[in-house]
Amino acid sequence: MIRAIYLHIPFCSQICHYCDFNKVFFKGQPVAEYLQAMEREMKHTLEMAPTRKLHTIFVGGGTPTVLEMHQLEFFLNSIHKHLPFAAGDVEFTFEANPNELSQEKLKLLKDAGVNRLSFGVQTFDDELLQRIGRTHRQRDVLQVIEMAKNIGFSNISIDLMYGLPGQTIEQLRDTLRMTFSLDVQHVSAYSLIIEPKTVFYNLMRKGRLLLPSQEEEAEMYEEIMEQMERHGYKQYEISNYARPGFESRHNLTYWNNEEYYGIGAGAHSYINGVRNVNAGPLKKYIGLVEKTSVPYVERHEVTHEERMEEEMFLGLRKTEGVSKQRFAEKFLRSLNDVFKEPIEREKQKGLLEETESHIRLTHRGKLLGNEVFQAFIGTI
Repeated sequence: MIRAIYLHIPFCSQICHYCDFNKVFFKGQPVAEYLQAMEREMKHTLEMAPTRKLHTIFVGGGTPTVLEMHQLEFFLNSIHKHLPFAAGDVEFTFEANPNELSQEKLKLLKDAGVNRLSFGVQTFDDELLQRIGRTHRQRDVLQVIEMAKNIGFSNISIDLMYGLPGQTIEQLRDTLRMTFSLDVQHVSAYSLIIEPKTVFYNLMRKGRLLLPSQEEEAEMYEEIMEQMERHGYKQYEISNYARPGFESRHNLTYWNNEEYYGIGAGAHSYINGVRNVNAGPLKKYIGLVEKTSVPYVERHEVTHEERMEEEMFLGLRKTEGVSKQRFAEKFLRSLNDVFKEPIEREKQKGLLEETESHIRLTHRGKLLGNEVFQAFIGTI
């Protein structure tokens, strides 16, 4: 039974220099038509593959909070009309830019049952924020988090980035100090990855992007892990840290290799053993939904072997690792039998370790995670 849904709002007031997500400038877009198409897709998807009750709803983007009040009201009403969930028993997350949330919007979200906010902070260094194309500044983060707490939000997450152009370890430490002073419940910290078709990619090709070395980036990651633990945030996934009980239930859906709905332009879904990709361009997405209610442009039926591989490389992202018992229950085979060779090889390299119940990354394995994940692809 599917228990999670992701909803994609692709609109942004500003495109950041590192971002390759499916997004468009907000101004001049067919926002009303898009939200109507999303409502239609929601209704059709839940009729096609019904579920009794959703445990997590995640609204991402783009920037969902860029929507105007009347648009936000329409969207939230669509969610309540078509998605089965019990208030008080659902993790309902909205992504937000720190400088795009008024008190009015925050109250609207709270009244609609949103109980978790995820702010794209990236860094508290104003100069770095400008360099990476963000429109907010440190003061905006401080103001909006105080405002959110006053309105009653008690599950707040912030996203940080490291390995930014020109970033020093001292700048990172300053950002961490500021993070801990805010007393939020969850922190995601991602290293900068240069993706094609981004401003940073073009600058890098021209030799105009000064990035920290691999060694400096690894030092930053070590610093984050150490400081998070010291301040009471448990690392439960390679890039995610939470106060006890505040782990992202939605993201654990992905890492536990469970199925989920995906609604909106460019959204991905995993339904009844099939991974689907929605059309990305807005007009194409809206057109497909109007014609057929189904905006899929890619459809892949996941084989039994692929499901086992996914169980490994997704599950190894979690610090607890992959459960041997859960693997055996899902696939009716022993994890050690299926992946004996890659497990032994990565253990000998010091990148994996084995307990009675789990296979997991070592501390060094976390630094070389992608290398370990690759070891489980195409080995069956």
